[in-house]
Amino acid sequence: EVHLVESGGGLVQPGGSLRLSCAAAGFAFSSSFMSWVRQAPGKGLEWVSSINSGGDSTSYAGSVKGRFTISRDNAKNTLYLQLNSLQTEDTAMYYCATGTGTNSGNYRGQGTQVTVSS
Repeated sequence: EVHLVESGGGLVQPGGSLRLSCAAAGFAFSSSFMSWVRQAPGKGLEWVSSINSGGDSTSYAGSVKGRFTISRDNAKNTLYLQLNSLQTEDTAMYYCATGTGTNSGNYRGQGTQVTVSS
């Protein structure tokens, strides 16, 4: 059974930083394409970033490029998302996911809440 557990969210002021983690179990994490997606209040699911199985290829949504960094540690079965220069528009529930995270066959965790507010 696929198990994804996110952590690291919280309340931060605009301009601040957070590091999200996602502990993975129950599948071949080290050979899996992984992503982060988010959902803001009252809005749909938004793809944020993806990383290939080896960690040497990444992609980002335009709204976060240059501010967020995705990475992974296959030895620890853990996915990360470093969030810098946070803006109020980044307030959302953040989920790690298999694949792109936006298809019906993808698995997502329970999420970790990021709130950016002064």
